[in-house]
Amino acid sequence: MILKLLCLLPLLMMLVYPSQGYSKQPIRTLKGTVTKVYDGDSIKINSQGIKLKIRLYGIDAPETEKRKKKTGRVSKPGQPYGEEARKALEDSIYLTKIKVDVMDIDRHKRLVSVVWLNNRNINKEMIAQGWAWAFRKYLDEPYASEFICLEEQARQKRLGLWQQYNPQPPWKFKKMLKLK
Repeated sequence: MILKLLCLLPLLMMLVYPSQGYSKQPIRTLKGTVTKVYDGDSIKINSQGIKLKIRLYGIDAPETEKRKKKTGRVSKPGQPYGEEARKALEDSIYLTKIKVDVMDIDRHKRLVSVVWLNNRNINKEMIAQGWAWAFRKYLDEPYASEFICLEEQARQKRLGLWQQYNPQPPWKFKKMLKLK
């Protein structure tokens, strides 16, 4: 009950104290067909003949195992539930026409975007189903409070990656790999 009240508080605050400059707005909106799902938070789309790499805004999914193309050898290990997160995203949007609200461009030149399939916010669904963390470091309103709340609910229900006792967030996993 307390969690539900805490989740509703930011929404009520926005209704009581509306502000034009409060929420981050998309830079641009594009449409395209999903041609590849790399992992639980990265995809490739074809938009009017142009191939674009998309990073889902505000989420971070467990890392998938990376292999060298020539040898097939593992170059980077994956995390528990990384492949399941990738499959969940693939099952949701692979070969479908989507809309992306581009929020930013990351250091890998991917379009950091909110992904929409019809009226479904796929970023939110990945968190709500337990396949990704709310990536607090890069979240702005109005998404931050909603994504964090969805993560807490998935965690309490022990959905997806939250079936683990104490899952390691991808940002910590990547940092640990760099230290080795």
